[in-house]
Amino acid sequence: MTSSLTDHVWLSEKRTNLLLLLMEGPRDIEQIKMSLNVTSRGMMPQIKKLKDKHLVIEEDEHYKLSNIGELVVKNMLPLINTLSMIAENKNYWEQHDINILPPHLFKRLHELGNYLLLEPDLHYTFEIPKEFTENLLKSKEIMSIISFYRPEYPKFYSELAERANSLTLILSESAFKRMKTNNMKELDFLLSAKNTQVLLYQGEGRPPAIDVSEWFMYISFLNQNGSYDHNDIMSFDESALKWCTELFDHYCDRSVKITDVEKGGDI
Repeated sequence: MTSSLTDHVWLSEKRTNLLLLLMEGPRDIEQIKMSLNVTSRGMMPQIKKLKDKHLVIEEDEHYKLSNIGELVVKNMLPLINTLSMIAENKNYWEQHDINILPPHLFKRLHELGNYLLLEPDLHYTFEIPKEFTENLLKSKEIMSIISFYRPEYPKFYSELAERANSLTLILSESAFKRMKTNNMKELDFLLSAKNTQVLLYQGEGRPPAIDVSEWFMYISFLNQNGSYDHNDIMSFDESALKWCTELFDHYCDRSVKITDVEKGGDI
């Protein structure tokens, strides 16, 4: 029974697409033909098979998901979205350390939605990407993790602290040490800014670099060697903002507020 039902869901692209379409609401045959670019002759046998398995029901010449069908499709969507996400940039997801993610967010990685993979321009490899700076400078509520040090970061985040209504900044141990050595002026400014909170990450491993605001998210996963290769993920989807905010909160819970530069944190 289970195998047969699985076959009916997955072994026909037409049936799979129809189930996903009906998740949006009931459709008559003309709407189905137009949406899926199919003919009645090609689609009706597939509809009959789904009706026979009680996944689809017909009411007033409209087809809709049954209760079982709705349950099945809701559980299909995460897998379909994950497969789509991986297929789009397979090499990136294979080569970067996503296992650092907490399990509950690892399995929801598909919530990044319609993300953009930003690859480095060889002429500007060592410059902060403008997609990153321009969008953050427009943001008012910012949560960021500096996982690796770049010379431009202290000055840039100081500018964000002056512009934004709120900035919460988590520093990795290595980034904190570099800023203490090279950018004490900017670090002091960030620690004293009224709208800014600076924390030191004390959890296991090194988190990805994260920036998330009220309308934009940007994440840089380290590669499998633990280094940054200038390939970044950007998204504006609401689901991505929620996912990234939850990820930031996860690392925030494993961080302590820095109140003494020499000691590192208020423990």
